[in-house]
Amino acid sequence: MAKIDAFFKLMHEQNASDLHLMAGQPPALRIHGDVERVKYKVLGNDELRAMLYEIANEEKVKTFEETGDVDFGYEIPGLARYRANFFMQKNGVAGVFREIPSTIVSCQQLGLPPVMAKLAGLPRGLVIVTGPTGSGKSTTLAAIIDEANRTRTDHIITIEDPIEFVHKSHGCLVNQREVGLHTKSFSSALRGALREDPDIILVGEMRDLETMRLAIEAASTGHLVFSTLHTTSAPKTVDRIVEVFPHEEQGQIRSTLSDGVRAIISQALFKRTDRKGRVPALEILIATPAVRNLIREGKSHQIPSAIQTGRKFGMLLLDDAIMDLYNKGNISGDDAYMKANDKGRFRPLLKAPPSDFTEV
Repeated sequence: MAKIDAFFKLMHEQNASDLHLMAGQPPALRIHGDVERVKYKVLGNDELRAMLYEIANEEKVKTFEETGDVDFGYEIPGLARYRANFFMQKNGVAGVFREIPSTIVSCQQLGLPPVMAKLAGLPRGLVIVTGPTGSGKSTTLAAIIDEANRTRTDHIITIEDPIEFVHKSHGCLVNQREVGLHTKSFSSALRGALREDPDIILVGEMRDLETMRLAIEAASTGHLVFSTLHTTSAPKTVDRIVEVFPHEEQGQIRSTLSDGVRAIISQALFKRTDRKGRVPALEILIATPAVRNLIREGKSHQIPSAIQTGRKFGMLLLDDAIMDLYNKGNISGDDAYMKANDKGRFRPLLKAPPSDFTEV
């Protein structure tokens, strides 16, 4: 057993989402959104380096020493998988680890709206799950992929950095590929996937123009593609994708995206006030003909209005979802205000002036 495994077991026992190990400081855990220090000695640089290197292979260690950063997956059988990141900082080495549960929680167990499970049954198109880091995008996508795996008889290929949730083949044949281990990059793996007879492709993150281009093309040529972006709303997601492309291509990409997109889910995660844990709020955009037309014509600012009038299709504004959680007593007014898009709507809920003085 690696020496670091004791920290992972503590992390699991405390129901923490993340473990922070940094030279020059004691360990810390993120529990229900808050960082809490562990009662342990300050970690020395050499001690921590030896601890981290014990769980990384030679190639990952070499990459880390050459670049100062490396990502990979680590697993403790019977406990959990971990998404690991090593990085250099002022006092020496550091590592951050995100726990990935060994069992995949279903859409129903996560409390997601019924339309989310229906996305797993789409024949083709692009589905994007967005939100800031730590908002639960991977957990939501894993639930949708698991739904497809259990209800369809198709070929699923996932391209991740690193592999997070492990999907065993059920109704579907599942192949999971890790960037840096099984393939050079997202774009090269996605290009290869189109020749590997897939029905469903999961792209862990659309990081660059080439990956976005290939994902959109795959969705437009008969594949069901799932991916993520770090945006906070459906309109911003559309704008972000279009703006990545050169100006002369933006008109064409709007047209291609409008034809290929099927849904955009924007997610925020909140600390619960009614009990321990966290709860997600979702903005759901379904690509109806009216929505596709807005994307094609560059009128993304009108998308919120389309979401409001599209409730019968399962659409939902993020702010409406946040207000619903607040009215149920699940979250605080301060937290609702900080993560809402329309701050004015939530200002009456505040007990004190906002901590972010730029939000006026």
